[in-house]
Parts: sequence; structure tokens; C-alpha cells
Amino acid sequence: MADHAALMILIAGPYRSGTGDDPAKIAANVHLMESYVLPLFNAGHLPVLGEWLALPMVDLAGSKRIGDEIFNAVFHPIAERLVIRCDAVLRVGGPSAGADQMLELAKAHGRQCFERLQDIPNCSELIDPQEY
Repeated sequence: MADHAALMILIAGPYRSGTGDDPAKIAANVHLMESYVLPLFNAGHLPVLGEWLALPMVDLAGSKRIGDEIFNAVFHPIAERLVIRCDAVLRVGGPSAGADQMLELAKAHGRQCFERLQDIPNCSELIDPQEY
């Protein structure tokens, strides 16, 4: 049982950054973000990724490739809408203008922002997945 209020936490990290749009590298970026999901959930929080909402919508909207006009019209706007609904953002991974933008948007809306898993309530004893 959690000893704190559960937070809905957007996990923000690189998606395309540094990948050259290589599907294997993009999948590795998503895997890194998803590696935080179970630890956060087990600590009593509700973790979410913008990709979980954006990618199905990108497909439904008719995008033919990463970065096309349809992709760009949906991908980041979904995350922007989601971050405003979340209680907090956890910024993970390497350089990413999009993830940094989500962090700044969260700050502008008074949301809690974390750059370390251990700084999140009820997570101080957890090992950061990037340290495995």
C-alpha cells in the first residue's frame, strides 16, 4: 500500500533523437522509457508515455512514415495535451528537444518535474533502470 498520493507521471525521453529514424534505435528509446513503467507502478503511481497514445493515432490518421506531415501534426500535440493532464513528468534518457519541451511545459503548468527516479515519492530506494 502506498504511503503517498499516487501521481500520474509522464515519462519523457528521446523517441527519434539520435536515431536517424532507424526503427531498432527508436524501439530502444521506447524500451528505455518503458523500463520505468513497472517500478513507478509498483511504487503506487500511474506511469504513461505519450507514445502509447500518439502512435496509434498517427497510424489512424494515415501517416505513411515517421516525420511526415500527418505524424508531425499528431505526435507532439498528443504529448503536449497529456502533460497538462499529468501530475508530474520524469525526464529520462539522452538529448531530446521534444522531451525537454515536455519538461518545460510541465514546469509552466506547475507540474512536478523529476530527472531522477529516486526523487519521486516512494521511489527513493529504487534502482534507476539506466543504471542496470
